[in-house]
Order: sequence, then structure tokens, then C-alpha cells
Amino acid sequence: MNKSATKGETPSQLIDARIKELGDWRGTMLSHLRALIKQADPAVVEEWKWNVPAWSHNGLICTGETYKSAVKLTFPEGATLKDPSGLFNSSLKGNARRAIDFHEGDTVDADAFKALIRAAAALNG
Repeated sequence: MNKSATKGETPSQLIDARIKELGDWRGTMLSHLRALIKQADPAVVEEWKWNVPAWSHNGLICTGETYKSAVKLTFPEGATLKDPSGLFNSSLKGNARRAIDFHEGDTVDADAFKALIRAAAALNG
């Protein structure tokens, strides 16, 4: 899906289209993570950056990329966030970013995930 040049569609509509286009567990997972992000931070702003879904609140919180075997949420300032539940499982050696790779059949610790979203939003001020 190349929607970077699409005019007239809101970022939320582009995210809806991505979820529908996936049509498998990745779409279901991305939809679930999106709902948790909105629950964690009702003031979150949905964006479409770099041809992927993104969520911001006074700055970027995370992006949501989809791959054949994973849905990856990348937190650009993840290295500065406390992650007591150990959700970050990817990009662990970077200086700034951290990511969470979700695979088919994974369950999401909703409380820990929402706490991480709130922490990332708070980091933005």
C-alpha cells in the first residue's frame, strides 16, 4: 500500500485501509494495538508518516509497521523509557529507539502496554 501521496484521506482513514488491506492476524493485531493506544491516551493524534501509521502527543509516540511475520511498534525515544514488564524485544542496541515485535498468536499485556504508551506521551511533555 502506497498511500503517502493520497489526498483527501485522513490519517485515521489510511490506518483503517491498512488494517483492512492486511486482512489477516496482522490487521487484527494492529487494530488491537491501535485501540489500546487510544485507551491509554485519549488525546493521541493519529498520523501517517513514512507510509506507516503513527501516533503522537506533543511529539511522536510510536509508529506501527507491518511485516510478513510481525507487527512492529517502534518508539523513537524508547531507550529513555522505563520498561519494567520487558515489552521491548527489538532494536535493543540502539541509542534512542526501541521496538516491540508482535507475532501471530502473541497476547498483549494491555496494562503494561498502556503504561508504556502513557510514559512515551509524558516524555514528550
